Amino acid sequence: MDSNQAVWFPHEEDMKQTRMYKWMEKLGIREYDDFYEKSIDDLAWFWDEAVKELNITWKQPYSKTLDLSKGLKYPNWFFGGKMNICENAVDKWVANTETRTNKALIWHGDDGKEIIYTFEELSKEIDRAASGLSDLGVKKGDIIAMYLPMIPETVISMMAIAKIGAIFSPAFSGYGAEAVATRINSAEARFLITADGYLRRGKIVKMKKEADRAVSMSPSVEKVIVVRRCGSDIPWDENKDVAWGSLLKNESTYTYPDTDASDPVMLIYTSGTTGKPKGAVHTHSGFPIKSAFDAGICMDVNQGDTFFWYTDMGWMMGPFLVFGGLVNGASIVLFEGTPDFPAPDRIWQLVERYGVTHLGISPTLIRSLMKHGPKWVDQYKMDTLKMIGSTGEPWNPEPWMWLFEHAGKKKVPIVNYSGGTEISGGILGNVLLKPISPITFNAALPGMDVHVYNENGDSALNEVGELVILKPWVGMTNGFWNENERYENSYWSRWEDTWVHGDWVIKDDNGFWTITGRSDDILNVAGKRLGPAEMESVLVEHASILEAATIGIPDEVKGETAVCFVVLNTGAIFDDLCKKELYDLVAAHLGKSLKPKEIYPVEELPKTRNGKVMRRLLKASFLKQETGDVSSLENPDILEIVKNLNIVIPEYDRKE
Repeated sequence: MDSNQAVWFPHEEDMKQTRMYKWMEKLGIREYDDFYEKSIDDLAWFWDEAVKELNITWKQPYSKTLDLSKGLKYPNWFFGGKMNICENAVDKWVANTETRTNKALIWHGDDGKEIIYTFEELSKEIDRAASGLSDLGVKKGDIIAMYLPMIPETVISMMAIAKIGAIFSPAFSGYGAEAVATRINSAEARFLITADGYLRRGKIVKMKKEADRAVSMSPSVEKVIVVRRCGSDIPWDENKDVAWGSLLKNESTYTYPDTDASDPVMLIYTSGTTGKPKGAVHTHSGFPIKSAFDAGICMDVNQGDTFFWYTDMGWMMGPFLVFGGLVNGASIVLFEGTPDFPAPDRIWQLVERYGVTHLGISPTLIRSLMKHGPKWVDQYKMDTLKMIGSTGEPWNPEPWMWLFEHAGKKKVPIVNYSGGTEISGGILGNVLLKPISPITFNAALPGMDVHVYNENGDSALNEVGELVILKPWVGMTNGFWNENERYENSYWSRWEDTWVHGDWVIKDDNGFWTITGRSDDILNVAGKRLGPAEMESVLVEHASILEAATIGIPDEVKGETAVCFVVLNTGAIFDDLCKKELYDLVAAHLGKSLKPKEIYPVEELPKTRNGKVMRRLLKASFLKQETGDVSSLENPDILEIVKNLNIVIPEYDRKE
């Protein structure tokens, strides 16, 4: 299938009911492309109008929408304004008698347990937690590390910390002690909030044990606050450990301190290609507003909708779910466990059970569910579903169409969404005012001045190039924590006043964008650039192949050549015939010169818990190089297997 051939088209009446269309109409603009151009031509006007449309509440109005006195790298948004994101996410809905009893938070546990909070109930819990944290000594500007699973207390903690004016720093719930300690020490966090454990596939994952090990390596931590999720026996230090329940004794309303729009609210770490993780700094008016804008205006999340993204709070899509949903007055669904336990229909079951309107997944998740067959999804109507969001990695056409046909019933749009932790949301997406084609993006998102540059820094069309952004946006990271030189070197060092994101993309004549991979993953085979996703999409067309990953290795003749790793479908056999068919597929689609050097069958690919395939780690392991930070991996053992594959690269007769 041609990935640039649209398969979903907006119906005019439905399109006119979207928040984006209504807003454009209010501004006197009818066409998306005209709206987009105006959004990047006048950034101050655009984001001023955006926060009005999102109904952001200000304790003190800002005097200037955008201050660039420190240059493009360090914009100051909503200069002079005072606001607190907790008020905008929760308390403003409580102040309205029509919305205070609406569902705010729905939690579904691995064991089937369920907890539901209204906005009013959630606000009371946040106040109690904020009072308890304040009594414990937490003050404005303090950093509180969070090592928590997806449970209600995670959201309550985030909001209580924000309400105090402190800074929360979430870590992935699957990390080991060393990875957690690295982040705590970088942030110099005074407090850690954790849990005794959580359930995964019916078994208890012991978090407190890892948390204690992390704290033993983290001298800045004064107190450890522990949520009792499982009620299991855990080690306890009377001098340092504090029970979460003991914080909640104060029923009084917590009074907001003065927080500036530019005050930090979240410090979230991303894994570096080498060295220690990078701490992206986000403000009250940064990450939450960009997330709320992308969810509300671009994905059409409305007040009263139900928003569910399968993620973890240590990944940016966790906070995105919280702010993208709550700031828009929607319910958010938190999910503990795995999508295929106790059966492969769990995600679809929850969509129907809770009336989910907006579902977020990753391509890897869909590929893993596909192998169980469509019966697990076809049995559910899911009539409430308005949109399926996807992020984390490039798609291949087959799983995209499988999702569109079976979960979306060929009616629900799939909103491909790509950006990053440092972006606070998306750069490219699928807006609901334009046709959508498999695996591609139909638009640069409003307010994002996006271009594709070739190696000379010139605009590129119909060829692979670097994704760049030429103007600042709301949500842009306010540097890296105590490492602004590293921040500037990471994004601003190649071309002057140009953010180089690190993605290779192609923009075609029809306005569709395709991400082919990270620029550090790109292959240059005999002078031809090849995105790994291009070859991977070809390989997974074969009936035996479930997943594939491609890396580039040095080659004496071509400069670089491809090596591929494939995961087989259940019951498939990888033999000489299968391998020849795969080589022939690549030759037919991409040309004989791009045939891979070798194709290896593996049981799994190295992935983060949210499903992102880590090609850089595949490459480093295969070439026996230092892998750098591997703390985000769910399955690091696969790297040792890959390392041992490259003893001698076998030759393979590929003559016609």
